[in-house]
Amino acid sequence: MAEKTQQLLLVLLLSLLPAAISASSNATDFIRASCVATLYPDLCYSSLYRYANAVRQSPAQLARVAVSLSLSQARRMASYLSNLSSQPNCRAEPRAAAALHDCFATFGEAVDQMRRSLKEMRHLDAAESFIFQMSNVQTWMSAALTNEETCTDEFEDVLDGPMRTDVSDRAANVKKFTSNALALVNSFVTSGTPP
Repeated sequence: MAEKTQQLLLVLLLSLLPAAISASSNATDFIRASCVATLYPDLCYSSLYRYANAVRQSPAQLARVAVSLSLSQARRMASYLSNLSSQPNCRAEPRAAAALHDCFATFGEAVDQMRRSLKEMRHLDAAESFIFQMSNVQTWMSAALTNEETCTDEFEDVLDGPMRTDVSDRAANVKKFTSNALALVNSFVTSGTPP
């Protein structure tokens, strides 16, 4: 009896497998097609395809996941900058110390703006306020990207060296995630499909 039950369960699971694979394949195709609208489509797809089951084929979900991923990257960068600025060798060079301080502050603002964007997107109203809410999200994500760019600008007056290169490279990478998230938010808005 137990063996027959196991066989039935196996048959049932195997019958559901093609549908699950097809749904996942459709979602990854949707993500790949959506990423074309970004400046960094390869990074967009490689960072988002693993969330296909959560995204399904929803522009709203895709934009939310992208903002969340961008927020995670910005938080890591802010933490890195905080740790770096506490190093004694960073305080020795006044321009580097000032640039790190300003960079940390601008990334803190970017984190706050992305956090607000994500919170707004989690409470979207399908009524008239949808346009207002998404306008807020677009403004905050754009401001977050500007703050991240300000960080790299701060290092233009710092002497060339490993710290300048490392901070600039890391900040540039975070900017790519934020740029992609903003592009997907914009695509969601223009799709005209409130949740």
